[in-house]
Amino acid sequence: MARVYNFSAGPAVLPEEVLKEAAAEMMDYKGSGMSVMEMSHRSKVYDTIIKEAEQDLRDLMNIPDNYKVLFLQGGASQFFAEVPMNMMKNKKAGYIITGQWAKKAYQEAKIYGEAVELASSADKTFSYIPDCSDLPITDDMDYVYICENNTIYGTKYKTLPDTKGKILVSDVSSCFLSEPVDVTKYGVIYGGVQKNVGPAGCIIAIIREDLISDDVLPGTPTMLKWKTQADNDSLYNTPPCYTIYICGKVFKWLKKMGGLEAMKELNEKKAKILYDYLDESKLFKGTVVKEDRSLMNVPFVTGDAELDAKFVAEAKAAGFENLKGHRTVGGMRASIYNAMPIEGVEALVEFMKKFEKENA
Repeated sequence: MARVYNFSAGPAVLPEEVLKEAAAEMMDYKGSGMSVMEMSHRSKVYDTIIKEAEQDLRDLMNIPDNYKVLFLQGGASQFFAEVPMNMMKNKKAGYIITGQWAKKAYQEAKIYGEAVELASSADKTFSYIPDCSDLPITDDMDYVYICENNTIYGTKYKTLPDTKGKILVSDVSSCFLSEPVDVTKYGVIYGGVQKNVGPAGCIIAIIREDLISDDVLPGTPTMLKWKTQADNDSLYNTPPCYTIYICGKVFKWLKKMGGLEAMKELNEKKAKILYDYLDESKLFKGTVVKEDRSLMNVPFVTGDAELDAKFVAEAKAAGFENLKGHRTVGGMRASIYNAMPIEGVEALVEFMKKFEKENA
């Protein structure tokens, strides 16, 4: 069977080159006589894999030496708890609510201290990013938290919030490595890899060293202390070995593609093809205000639930997979991550034009 165009929001499309390499190494990784799946995480061979992956990520993102890179389990949802556990010294933090994942992180933080809603775009179904130029941040807040790219609603911060000197914590799960970032603007930048970096099972956290200490909330499990993980170079226990191996291959692929500047250019080109069509279409329309549109996740609707369902079914039959919108919002969503080729977006738009003609 031919490969489909996979527009899933995560787990998501991976570069074909990476998948082929992994397939070729499945039975014997570099003469070891073993698959990486079978390998001890304490072996020299695996040590090289994880160290190379970290170095390639540091190169791609220009990560300064005073930031630790951690490869962890539990996904972003577990990290919602790890942030307050490790950072809530005053038991108070500010959260900007721009979608379901920011809201879940905010609700999780409430278990551990006072989580304050600084701004929200819930009033218009999270279709925009609120003004974050003058937030009601108080001196006793430990940090300010954002979800930078909102997978379900298709919004993205184009300007980071003014945190008034407070530490910025950002969940970048669905825009990870899609464009250059200045790591120094964040105290913590993290994301689940299953959207734009690798297969499910790993979270990558980039944390400023001064934020990693034994001074955590009472009851914080040993495993969830960032210091435990940092002191052991992500090898305190068995890490998600195979996922990290694939992520490492993706990092090398990104370097080969020209790095994050080149990816940003390609991602802008892909998104423009789809957004330009949505702006001129009489049938389909985007759901996000223009200035806050994501390059990674593009939600759209016809305005008729039955027609939406018909479109999703016909698209699937034509080889366009996972275009159904998140169950909480309905409609459609095309996730066009780094590994989605430009031909996939062009083919989708041609199919949408045909569908519009037939259903006008």
